Amino acid sequence: MNPAVLVVPGIGNSGPDHWQTLWEATDASMVRIQVEDWDNPVCASWVESIDARARSTAESLVVVAHSLGCLAFVHWAAQYRRSIRGALLVAVPNPNGPNFPKQAKGFSSLPLLSLPYRSIIVSSEDDPYGNPEYAKSCADAWGGGFVNIGRAGHINATSNLGIWMQGLQFLNGLR
Repeated sequence: MNPAVLVVPGIGNSGPDHWQTLWEATDASMVRIQVEDWDNPVCASWVESIDARARSTAESLVVVAHSLGCLAFVHWAAQYRRSIRGALLVAVPNPNGPNFPKQAKGFSSLPLLSLPYRSIIVSSEDDPYGNPEYAKSCADAWGGGFVNIGRAGHINATSNLGIWMQGLQFLNGLR
């Protein structure tokens, strides 16, 4: 049996054409965190939402985070140190970068701890929120694998990836 997958979207909650939403539509083992305000994110609130979902989900858990959700996840991992099976972290934004959303609060002191489980950090050459060098430095700090998928923008709905089969392969490798 596949482990449950905890979906942690970024700002705006990954709309209907985002690969996270498309994956959820075809896989009943996926559960999305719920936050109070998707458009004005507060890190502490997102961390609590991740923990609430993680506690209420199967003990075998894989996390799939996108963008700001990656930062919230790493803050959660540092604070709670719960045992999970693995994490797929896609399009990690640089909280000190010029395009980081100004309305996002509390994400900038990014923990650079080694995660005690397998992780894959996925980056794109032309992501406006974070570059491959930044994502690779995070992967190195977190002890995860690093994949640069070329020119795919922010690896979101605007990137026109559809169900993003390559990402599903990464996920299945963690399962």
